[in-house]
Amino acid sequence: QVQLVESGGGLVQAGGSLRVSCAASKRTFSTYFMGWFRQAPGKEREFVAAINWSGGRPYYVDSVKDRFTISRDNAKNTVYLQINSLKPEDTAVYYCAARTISATTIPTTPRGYDLWGQGTQVTVSS
Repeated sequence: QVQLVESGGGLVQAGGSLRVSCAASKRTFSTYFMGWFRQAPGKEREFVAAINWSGGRPYYVDSVKDRFTISRDNAKNTVYLQINSLKPEDTAVYYCAARTISATTIPTTPRGYDLWGQGTQVTVSS
């Protein structure tokens, strides 16, 4: 079974940058969309960004589009989330997710994805 493994989280000062990664454990891994979500303590899991795996078309929630960049490296079966100008409110567990079932539009809710990583903690200090 394919597994998604996130890495790259950590403690960062406000204004800094961080790149989190999500690697698929299986080399032959077909997926339609890869997404990033985040969940802060006591809050629901929130959509952040997604990318079409084959075409590279990115999509962002409005609140992060000026600071976050999603990208993918097909050769490495890895998707990245570059986070710039970090704010304390960015503190959360960041999850990557994959949709392996055919879809024509980018899913932006957790239910739109069928495979999840374990999450990586990002903490931003003020």
